[in-house]
Amino acid sequence: MKILQVITSMRMGGAEKLITELVPLLNGKGHQVDVLLFDGTDTPLRERLEQEGSAEVFDLGDGSIYTPTHILGLVPYIRYYDIVHTHNTACQFYVPLAKLCSRAKVKLVTTEHNTDNRRRGARWFRPIDQWMYRQYEAVIAVSQQTADALSAYMGRADIHVVYNGIDVETFRTALPIRERQAGKTVLTMVAAFRDQKDQDTLLRALALLPEQYSVWLVGDGKRRTLCEQLARELGVSQRVVFWGIRDDVERILKASDIVVMSSHYEGFGLSVVEGMAAGRPVIASDVDGLREVVGGAGLLFAAGNEGELAEVILRLESDEVLSQAVAERCTKRAAEYDIYQMVERYERIYLSVNGTNKR
Repeated sequence: MKILQVITSMRMGGAEKLITELVPLLNGKGHQVDVLLFDGTDTPLRERLEQEGSAEVFDLGDGSIYTPTHILGLVPYIRYYDIVHTHNTACQFYVPLAKLCSRAKVKLVTTEHNTDNRRRGARWFRPIDQWMYRQYEAVIAVSQQTADALSAYMGRADIHVVYNGIDVETFRTALPIRERQAGKTVLTMVAAFRDQKDQDTLLRALALLPEQYSVWLVGDGKRRTLCEQLARELGVSQRVVFWGIRDDVERILKASDIVVMSSHYEGFGLSVVEGMAAGRPVIASDVDGLREVVGGAGLLFAAGNEGELAEVILRLESDEVLSQAVAERCTKRAAEYDIYQMVERYERIYLSVNGTNKR
């Protein structure tokens, strides 16, 4: 099959990581899978895809991801492929419109990566969303809670659940980076600086913790400057490292003591799986998606409650038996999200949509 993955960019994020892992493995199974970006800015994840060499990476420029001209820009690409698989809002809307313009017979697949978004709060937008989702032969959700929320919103029950996967062995065997100070307890959060994420609560929790604690924030985005300002206002900027976008996340996680994911809402939480695979205890916001992945393995705290987060961190650090038990449970849980299981599920969906039997 010829499959095109369409995503807004290859900046840091769960969807971007999914494509980085999925594409080479599907190509290795004999398919032709390429990637098209609305924003073609060079990033470590894009470079990784291009260096791997099995996929072509196209882009529509370095401008706004919501530029309407992208609809016409998509037309010559989608005519070539059997399946076009979209991720993120702009792509989900523009690809069906491009298909109408092109009259191509391409089959459309989309993945929903979050349990909620701002569109769902506007009643007038629901009919537009429902039209958009009806254009897809297959709708995939990254967790059961994501599927349930989307089904309730758009009235479509035939949603596939495919959990995101990682190369567990890569994170298990990674060598830690050396850039850490002796005697510090490192709390790491890997996430783009988007409205969905809540680095703010982790920074406020840091202000409640003793001086020995420091925070590493990996990722970039529009809210980074706001978080840098908040760190200064809280008087903790000397204890915070803003790493930006990195291509050695596994090594950073391996050098960390605790992995934290603080979010307002989440579809899945790939970064917490990476933290668990690195053998680190994970603490996450008690929200849909994260609860599904972390519950029963790591520890949860009320979303936005920095006091509770600080208490959970202190309890974990003061109780070595608890810390070891949580780390062991997390390691075991991570094994359930192996990348090869994910690839198998995606391939079966593609074959079904394309009317092809599994070889």
